[in-house]
Amino acid sequence: MNTTTSQKTNRVVPIIMMIALFGMIAFVTNLAAPMGQVLKEQFDVSNFLGLLGNAANFIAYAVMGIPGGLLLQRVGYKKTALIAIAVGFFGVLVQFLSGHASQESAFVVYLLGAFIAGFSMCLLNIVVNPMLNTLGGGGNKGNQLIQVGGSFNSVMATFTPAFVGVLIGEAASARISDVFPVMYIAMGVFALVFIVMLAVNIPEPHASKTKDSTGKLMAGALKFRHFVLGAIAIFVYVGVEVGTPYIMFYWLADNAEIGATIAGFVTGTYWFLMLIGRLIGASVGSKVSSKAMLSIGSSVGLILVLLAILSPATTQVSLPVLQQSAAGSLSFGMALVPINAMFIVLVGLCTSIMWGAIFNLAVEGLGKFTAAASGIFMTLVCGGGILPAIQGGVADSVGYISSYWVVVVLLAYLLFYALIGSKNVTTGISVTDDEEIPVDTAPQSLPTEEQIN
Repeated sequence: MNTTTSQKTNRVVPIIMMIALFGMIAFVTNLAAPMGQVLKEQFDVSNFLGLLGNAANFIAYAVMGIPGGLLLQRVGYKKTALIAIAVGFFGVLVQFLSGHASQESAFVVYLLGAFIAGFSMCLLNIVVNPMLNTLGGGGNKGNQLIQVGGSFNSVMATFTPAFVGVLIGEAASARISDVFPVMYIAMGVFALVFIVMLAVNIPEPHASKTKDSTGKLMAGALKFRHFVLGAIAIFVYVGVEVGTPYIMFYWLADNAEIGATIAGFVTGTYWFLMLIGRLIGASVGSKVSSKAMLSIGSSVGLILVLLAILSPATTQVSLPVLQQSAAGSLSFGMALVPINAMFIVLVGLCTSIMWGAIFNLAVEGLGKFTAAASGIFMTLVCGGGILPAIQGGVADSVGYISSYWVVVVLLAYLLFYALIGSKNVTTGISVTDDEEIPVDTAPQSLPTEEQIN
């Protein structure tokens, strides 16, 4: 009894650290959008260039997704986590140093820091989910811990743009140095978690072994049409999830009557609705199919984005947000914003349920290829950097609201995948280590959406 109690006590601290890292993934990732506003003002660059920091963060996934999985197999979960935390600290440090660099080099230094931080986020994504599951003892308790971590992730995703919006204040005079308090917090948390992780013992979850090489498994996964289309759907989905609120933030921040502070709080509302949607999705997940979830989410999202495009920006509505008074204090109240912003914010409810639905549909029937498919999925998370940058470039040419036609096209693809592309039509491929082809192979665990944001 004493041994069991001691083991449970010894796991409390690493559990807290893993949940903190869940939040740090959202904290660092969602720093990119408001930082883009800072870059636009300080260096007088376009929306496309302002979003390069976000692109650098997500492109790191394309570079590190598969190598990160190989690193995990070679050195284990704890060492991979320590490496990820150290890299994350260094990435934020470089972004901090960009605030002290010369005007000529600061922009490039910041982009380098964002790219390095992206490496860290990718590695953490690979580690945190299975570690929390193992620390919880697997099964329902492990899943419960993951849900707690995901909820904290959503809280941080809501908090970050709002906090940065307060720090920026008047967008036209925003500078990198204004965001230093956020970077101090990030580096402090990374340092604390690294020290604690170094000192505690953490059980190592072991993936099931297979006689096939990683290359062969990846090639096998790519033979399944529904998986290939699903991998594209992940690329598209993350682009929609990230680009939808980011472009809205820039649009509202550029509005002199609204400003960066209110824009940050309105953007935070989008992430808060994602938290609500995740909780709803978790409660009905056992009763509603992944196909139905993705179909409903993408179709309703399409309607909302079309309403945002077609509605007159002169029509205003009140949204409940935190506000900053002239004296600097924060209070909860209603903010007048164009009705287009309300429709865009509501899209958060739709995107909240898409990640898991796409994963479940894409890995159905993959069997032994599922673990290798995980690395491919993580690589294609880079869509969260590429597609918003493209939308930002479109916004430079045709305006913020018209740029949401890009989102319409992306959501249409997700609807296509839900209704048609997700059907497993591939036959004749063995998905077990013997030659037997099972009728139904349960999917293995894959990274969850909460880790990415």
